[in-house]
Amino acid sequence: MYDYIIVGAGSAGCVLANRLSADPHCRVLLLEAGPRDRNPFIHMPAGLARLVNNRRINWNLDTEPEPALDGRRLWWPRGKVLGGSSSINAMCYVRGVAADYDGWAAAGATGWDWAQVLPWFVRSEANSRGASALHGDAGPLSVSDLRHHNPLSDAFLAAATEAGHARNDDFNGTRQLGVGLYQVTQRDGARCSSATAYLHPARARRNLTVLTGARATVLSFRGDTATGVYYRHGRQHRHAAARNEVILCGGAVHSPQLLMLSGVGAARALRGHGISPRADLPGVGGNLQDHLDICTLVHTHPGVSYDRSNQLRIAVDYFLRGHRGAGTSNIAEAGGFARSALASDARADVQFHFVPAMLDDHGRHRLPGDGYTLHACALHPRSRGRIRLRDADPASPPRIEANYLGDPEGVDLAMMKECVRMSAAILGQPAFDRWRGAPIFPPGDTLDDAALVAFIRAKAESIYHPVGTCAMGTHAEAVVDPQLRVHGLRRLRVVDASVMPTLVSGNTNAPTIMLAERAAAWIVEAAANA
Repeated sequence: MYDYIIVGAGSAGCVLANRLSADPHCRVLLLEAGPRDRNPFIHMPAGLARLVNNRRINWNLDTEPEPALDGRRLWWPRGKVLGGSSSINAMCYVRGVAADYDGWAAAGATGWDWAQVLPWFVRSEANSRGASALHGDAGPLSVSDLRHHNPLSDAFLAAATEAGHARNDDFNGTRQLGVGLYQVTQRDGARCSSATAYLHPARARRNLTVLTGARATVLSFRGDTATGVYYRHGRQHRHAAARNEVILCGGAVHSPQLLMLSGVGAARALRGHGISPRADLPGVGGNLQDHLDICTLVHTHPGVSYDRSNQLRIAVDYFLRGHRGAGTSNIAEAGGFARSALASDARADVQFHFVPAMLDDHGRHRLPGDGYTLHACALHPRSRGRIRLRDADPASPPRIEANYLGDPEGVDLAMMKECVRMSAAILGQPAFDRWRGAPIFPPGDTLDDAALVAFIRAKAESIYHPVGTCAMGTHAEAVVDPQLRVHGLRRLRVVDASVMPTLVSGNTNAPTIMLAERAAAWIVEAAANA
């Protein structure tokens, strides 16, 4: 018997494990389907390039064929390791903007406006620049400036300035618009994942049990009350009981999957898989949103990009010389936020990530030669997809129907065209003249509209920000209430990116950690008042 069972040791689960086990009288079980985070390339920031095809620590998911993207199955890497996706991501620390959270609150997520979430961002953060009204310097999550960046990243910043974008040294400051080097979740030149920040400092606590290689299969209930979790650990099938709460932290894919396997979801669909409905919540798995991304690639001269860097020398500099050199790079070193001609409000609607290397198909397809890549994604897509069960077998991957570019008005496709045009405008500036070689993608200097659309349908990919599939609110499609408790059920919460009603303006790791910090305080308060 545990007081709390947390399913998933990702960005949110590690936060909860730390905060809830801080009470020595509270027994906490943390279940993680993947292994411990021992792989050295997890901790060397540039090592993320070596993790791309590592299926031991990656769920390695694919969408269903996407109708608007030439029927392609898009690859969705998701962390399957302590730290979850925070152990394999590019470490960019971005919160979004006040209007994102004010929009949540206005749509029914009461209490999630900017004024109320900002203190939880500050509480979580240890920024190397020090404390301010917008930043913390004493939290568990280390945020720092890059120790190393490539000359091509400087060229990007100069070119973007020439194209009319302002410089911005803090995307989490008083304004987000502009370009700069990203601050990253690193500590002393090493990745600071949620596991590093929150879980490892708590591992010695006797009241915290962490089981890796433990995959949850179904929740147990007594009436409308969650009582525990069945899980597979090695060849054994086990059950753990929870006295206070079961908390799902599996992310936008696996939290709705586990709910549906447990009879929580659209009743008719569940019956179709032979699952007896326990709670008819049609919103489970719906409202899926993700940032669709399009890459512009250009050749450059040998010797400057990371494409053919001396990997041995980088590793020696990093591991034997105190975390120095290119090994500390997060690869996506520079970027920024911009408003396109289609922007509907004052927020940025395009985000850039500049990479001093050629990245095709997430880096899985190695191209010959040397080059650089500019990612551009549309921040506020109108298309909505869904997560559905493939069958009633917990080992089966769910069906991911992202429905990219599926909005009937065609706004999302128009935005992707803006992303390509804005990328071309930056990369065509004089600051790149000394580095610029032949274009790779798109293949020509100019594209007519039909060719531009064909390029997007053939090459657009996810930039790994799925949210929304257990959305919070009070409307009919909401899955959890504003305190993240599952509607109609007791002692069951969801705490991860799946509860976000809409995407934030940027990367999703920092907002997920903020969500978990806030949820932990509510959970502790609920126990104290019980």
